[in-house]
Amino acid sequence: MTKLKFKRLMRKKWLYPALYLSVAALVLVGVFWYQQGASDLEDQIAEQPDSKVQDEFLTADNEKDTVPVMEHQENLEMPVADEKAASIVTKFYDYDASEQDQESALVLYNNKYYQSEGVDITREDGEAFEVTAALSGTVTEVKEDPLYGNVIEITHDENISTVYASLEDVDVLAGSDVAQGDVLGSAGKNSFGQASGVHVHFEVRSDGQPVNPEEFFGQPMSNIIENAGQEVQEEEDPPAEEPQEDGEEPSEGTEQSSDDAEQSTEEELNTDEDPAGSEDEEQAPDEDSASSISTTQT
Repeated sequence: MTKLKFKRLMRKKWLYPALYLSVAALVLVGVFWYQQGASDLEDQIAEQPDSKVQDEFLTADNEKDTVPVMEHQENLEMPVADEKAASIVTKFYDYDASEQDQESALVLYNNKYYQSEGVDITREDGEAFEVTAALSGTVTEVKEDPLYGNVIEITHDENISTVYASLEDVDVLAGSDVAQGDVLGSAGKNSFGQASGVHVHFEVRSDGQPVNPEEFFGQPMSNIIENAGQEVQEEEDPPAEEPQEDGEEPSEGTEQSSDDAEQSTEEELNTDEDPAGSEDEEQAPDEDSASSISTTQT
């Protein structure tokens, strides 16, 4: 009886259309329900603050260890507004430099030669020019020196400092922060570097020790720090002396030649003796002045 009823039902013409309509209705209900749920989710996200939404979506990223980003390091620039018109007339005294470069790094004052601990920069036309900050930092000292003129010292990160001397005018105050390229003043003349004319004397120091600015123009401060560290390491670890054979004594001739070389160097640098009483009449460079700009060549 059940099979007969089922067969009779399957013979009805309205059965298949009814099944199709039922399935279609179920599909449409599912689509509407999905769309409604997605619309409600978008409305909830739109109503929440941006920070809250970002927190929800970036929770996994925040749980990860963050990697510190290296701070941007400035490259050392020449302390002039127009580098193309500038030239270096007095170099930094480097013991490893050529004889010609060493001669151009000596400053004659009061019949004595002094080693330059920086560079003297001038314009090709000899006119005054604006002096700018070579690096961003804090002005730690502004003073007027009787030999070097107006002097500015700027301290930077990692114990790096720059010194600007022979300034005619000063446009900054001690304690102020300056950015790279800011105008510090204008170049002028001083008593110590008269041969350079209108110029700025520029020094770079690492932990108080002068370094050659020419070697680091256009390079980041990290190179200056690395170079200073290498020099300190070389001083701490001097090269080992070669062992001498048994019974071999140092050559007296070698010691004598070394003494002769030192005497010859002294005679070349101190070509003129100080006139009697000249030290009382003219002031010698003060090693404790702001630039400590030079040391006596003996």
